[in-house]
Amino acid sequence: MNEHAVRTEDLWKIYPQEPRPVEAVRGVDLVVAPGEFVVMAGPSGSGKTTVLNLLGGLTRPSRGKVWIEGREISALPDKALAQVRLSRIGFVFQSYNLLPVLTALENAEFTLLLQGVPVTERRRRVRRLFREIGLEGLEDRRPPRLSGGEQQRVAVARAVLGEPALVLADEPTANLDSATADALLDVMEQLNRDNGTTFVFSTHDPRVMERASRLVRLVDGRVAEETVSGDAG
Repeated sequence: MNEHAVRTEDLWKIYPQEPRPVEAVRGVDLVVAPGEFVVMAGPSGSGKTTVLNLLGGLTRPSRGKVWIEGREISALPDKALAQVRLSRIGFVFQSYNLLPVLTALENAEFTLLLQGVPVTERRRRVRRLFREIGLEGLEDRRPPRLSGGEQQRVAVARAVLGEPALVLADEPTANLDSATADALLDVMEQLNRDNGTTFVFSTHDPRVMERASRLVRLVDGRVAEETVSGDAG
């Protein structure tokens, strides 16, 4: 097993803008061990979503480096970077990003389809996970016929079914009521505990922060404070 699921070194993201460039991320050093449940917290504009996008290879850094499982991804060619995203990183977005013409099962298996997993194995994995996370019986429903919490669970299933090294979740509870958010976080904690899946969140939601094994607070694009479970509240 690799010592780190993800590591960054002097990570910067600078956006050209008049009258002066915007330094969204400024020298972030971050290490996440396999199996951690890490939350990056901070107000709007603190840089947490930008850091998450840098970790996932959705945005390239202006300076600094990112490693996933010991492999530097920050300077990879586009095609190689896309392959790392497909095989080693799962994404859970605030807006779910489900395809409305596909069923819940088809949305969940989409990453496995891209990975070339045979259809019988895809369906077996999806149905097993749906039983575990409370979606059994909803396989044939399309997103418009699912609640917000059910849609987000499908998105989580899609993110983890490819067995990534890292799942990145950007404000995953922002559109959910308290009961639904708690249920979703229970699912993520179960996957973290049972499968050893590494999670990194960006959020300003206290409900997510209190679940963190480690809380990383960002202010003005820098790491201002880190606290471990028991001290984060």
